[in-house]
Amino acid sequence: MNPTYQPDEVEARWYSVWEDSGSFRPEVNPDGEPYCIVIPPPNVTGVLHMGHALDHAIQDVIIRRKRMQGYAALWLPGTDHAGIATQNVVERELRKEGLSRHDLGRDAFIEQVWAWKAKSGNTISQQMRKLGDSTDWTRERFTFDEGLSAAVRKVFVTLYDEGLIYRANRIINWCPRCHTALSEIEVEHQDDPGELTYIHYPFTDGDGSIVVATTRPETMLGDTGVAVHPDDPRYADAIGRTVMLPLMDREIPVVADEGVEFEFGTGAVKVTPAHDPLDFEIGRRHDLETIVVIDTEGAVTEDGGEFQGMDRFEAREAVRSRLRQLGAIERIEEHPHSVGHCSRCQTVVEPLLSLQWFVEVQPLVGPAVDAVTSDRTRFIPKRWEKNYFHWMENLQDWCISRQLWWGHRIPAWYCDACDETIVAEVDPTECACGSTDLRQDDDVLDTWFSSALWPFTTLGWPEQTDDFARFYPTTTLVTGFDIIFFWVARMIKMGVHFTDDAPFTDIVIHGMMRDTSGRKMSKSTGNALDPLDLIEQYGADSVRLALIQAAAPGRDVPLDLDWVDAARRFGNKLWNATRFATEFMDVARVPIEGGYPDDPGPADAWILSRLGEVSAEVDRLLDEYRMSDAYDLLYNFAWAEVFDWYLEMAKTEAQDDERASTMRTTLGVVLRDVLKLFHPVIPFVTEELWSNLSDGPDLLITAPWPDVPTYEAPDHIESLQAIVAGARAFRSQHQVPRATAVPVTVVSDDELPA
Repeated sequence: MNPTYQPDEVEARWYSVWEDSGSFRPEVNPDGEPYCIVIPPPNVTGVLHMGHALDHAIQDVIIRRKRMQGYAALWLPGTDHAGIATQNVVERELRKEGLSRHDLGRDAFIEQVWAWKAKSGNTISQQMRKLGDSTDWTRERFTFDEGLSAAVRKVFVTLYDEGLIYRANRIINWCPRCHTALSEIEVEHQDDPGELTYIHYPFTDGDGSIVVATTRPETMLGDTGVAVHPDDPRYADAIGRTVMLPLMDREIPVVADEGVEFEFGTGAVKVTPAHDPLDFEIGRRHDLETIVVIDTEGAVTEDGGEFQGMDRFEAREAVRSRLRQLGAIERIEEHPHSVGHCSRCQTVVEPLLSLQWFVEVQPLVGPAVDAVTSDRTRFIPKRWEKNYFHWMENLQDWCISRQLWWGHRIPAWYCDACDETIVAEVDPTECACGSTDLRQDDDVLDTWFSSALWPFTTLGWPEQTDDFARFYPTTTLVTGFDIIFFWVARMIKMGVHFTDDAPFTDIVIHGMMRDTSGRKMSKSTGNALDPLDLIEQYGADSVRLALIQAAAPGRDVPLDLDWVDAARRFGNKLWNATRFATEFMDVARVPIEGGYPDDPGPADAWILSRLGEVSAEVDRLLDEYRMSDAYDLLYNFAWAEVFDWYLEMAKTEAQDDERASTMRTTLGVVLRDVLKLFHPVIPFVTEELWSNLSDGPDLLITAPWPDVPTYEAPDHIESLQAIVAGARAFRSQHQVPRATAVPVTVVSDDELPA
């Protein structure tokens, strides 16, 4: 063994050994009980960040332990095609050549994206190997591979035939730069400075006015009503009357609607059904006209009158200026408010009435809620169930169409001869009317649509494959709380609907990565740590151990470099202890399992009893997914009891020929089991040490989990530890050099052991 642990040398060697040996496959335990985790698929455009590192470290701890416990453990890897992110990456490359996707055309652009994926799109898979992810790469999936694409089509067609997918004009989140609808998770809300403009809308009967307050005066060009709460006494006489819309000279009604908030502004709100979700619903309830006054480029349409062609923010100032000229503004107040921004380009999102495809979610909600209330699926920590139920109770229909080229194209065709819409799994060539003039919908599906099917389509559904029969439902899902609504809830809905079973038993929720000041780690704030840089500096094991020790269940995860360095020092301590035992105390050829001494001495019995207690407690905590508690306990046991106490005791025992053999046996099995218990979290260093300690060619990754027999600890060990601690304190207090022998007299009423 090298005198010091060199993570880069060890980690580069062992991963390929594991992968080439087939150790990541469930077939290493062919008769084992199935245990399956499907990885939350990272974007194919992505690189490993600290959130991934945490998420993957937790999953790897689970799967490595289950593998050692004899389960047929499958950790299934894969990546998401990430429609908008991937298209943006390739379009940026084209712009460097002075081209756009429209210059290439759809088919040629798609070929360009596939070429990019082949060259650069698997970066994160290689980085996962750096971290030590023991995923079964022979089963790796991609949301845009042939099998998953066929499954996506089948699900779309089935839901359409069941009446749960429809096409309609609804308010969606629109990015004027990316030119597509966005999912809620692709919209980042932040407090922006703004103003609340109070505007007089005069009653058409000439008797006064009603004042509305708005943060977006430019949208008043599309107002078709004013709404007040039916129980607001201030406006009891206004309900049913009409007002004249300033600038547009359009007569619009005052309606009563419970969606209005008493406290906002004046309690009277302008209603622009084409540019606000609440206004759209108010408009539907009161049969108000919808007028689109901002287009897909973020500019005012011809229905905006004299402001046509202006950018929406330019129009905001122009509208205010004209209202001032008319004397229609009562006042303007500063009003910071939450504004949605596109997560990709930071453009302010425009709520826009648009013809899109939607999933009707309410029929899917009941069975998905029942899966959790019946405990077929449980959240860990349990408190996240409340968030899940709250989201489910307030779901709106899901917009699933995106105006992109990269993605699963919507399997809908339109017949120009008879206006028929054909939805089919196989591309149609002819309409029922006999026409062959068919054109496919240009839109693609929201990336989250295919991701919602991930747990069962990755196992081969809709085909009844051996993997699907054996591993579905999967056992555990590990993910962050921020995507419970966007991904977890949708997987449960789709899984129950299409397989009649919840897609996983346990949902383990972890927090967000934060710095030591409690701020969320992000590139924009400059506080993000790069796990690859940390791995290069400290080693993957150190990063994994620090993350696991910091990750209390369900809480945000603060991380400091000092923690990573402490984990590195522990790896060195483990290395030095094992090297000392093997090279200087002749501990060698330790059996892969068993081999515990039948007649241990007092110190041996004590450490074996503690090993049994700690091993049992670690098992209990890991079964409850309390990994930080489990590895804090094991860390302290290894350092404070095995290294600092028993190893020192063993040095003394080694001088006694009668006890040396038992001591070596005990030290060997204790170190072996410590390596086993630590392997799930620090796999590289433990595998290297195992190769120097164990008897046989077997790898630690597939070795059996510890099963420690019960030993009774002698009573006097704690007294001995107290005496030694007292002597050490005396030596330190009086600055007695270590080389100076200090006589110690022990006085006791009890008979002291030999």
